[in-house]
Amino acid sequence: MNSMNTNYSIRDEIRDFWSERAATFDQSVGHEIFSEAERKGWQRLIRKHLGEGQGRAALDLACGTAVISHLMHDAGFAVTGLDWSDAMLAQARAKAKKRGTDIRFVSGDAENTMEPKNSYDAITNRHLVWTLVDPASAFKEWFSVLKPGGKVLIVDGNMGRETWVKDLQKFWTKLTGRPAASHMSPEMMARHQKIRSRVHFAKEMPAEAVVDLLRKAGFTDIVVDRKLSDIHWAQARKMPFLRGLERLVQDRFAIFARKPG
Repeated sequence: MNSMNTNYSIRDEIRDFWSERAATFDQSVGHEIFSEAERKGWQRLIRKHLGEGQGRAALDLACGTAVISHLMHDAGFAVTGLDWSDAMLAQARAKAKKRGTDIRFVSGDAENTMEPKNSYDAITNRHLVWTLVDPASAFKEWFSVLKPGGKVLIVDGNMGRETWVKDLQKFWTKLTGRPAASHMSPEMMARHQKIRSRVHFAKEMPAEAVVDLLRKAGFTDIVVDRKLSDIHWAQARKMPFLRGLERLVQDRFAIFARKPG
């Protein structure tokens, strides 16, 4: 990751990986929303940290099929969804058309959005930060496109951290010869692991490491929120047993931060 060519290669690989997953992305629990309980959990989280939209401008980075974009739209924000994958954006636009929403979608890199400076009141993203090649530069970019006083809400987790459920999954595989249920094929899982091994947070991604980079980028009033059990319980109920159990014990979190102004 020390040369431009290497950086381009891993970023291109990330884009291609998610493009191939676009057609079936919404079939997975934890991507699309499959219960009203989960929807209410997300709405609570958004309003807790960002308040009511009231027409304020929001940028949903790595929007994928626009799950978070629509939650932000429902909260009253004027939403722009940005993603580097044209296949994801095609799914997002089709969903928005079907739902009759006026979300704006643009193709772009979350690490270099090309959006105007000081133009957004809020930035959101889910499961993006772990994929960043250069999160320090990305956070500086997000800081620059936020208006003074603007807010960022990151939803992610320290998925590289070992848990007792992971050990149980390994034991189950050894005992039965069958891997624990997954929403990805073995081939896609291998590609996923290859990508993870080459990004900035290749191993663990503790919230404290993300907070440190946000602070260095200029953000203040940073809060780590781990009170997401309403979302995770709702998701776990729709998953196979071991995957649902893993969802409940993982170190998943939301991080709120503000641009001074």
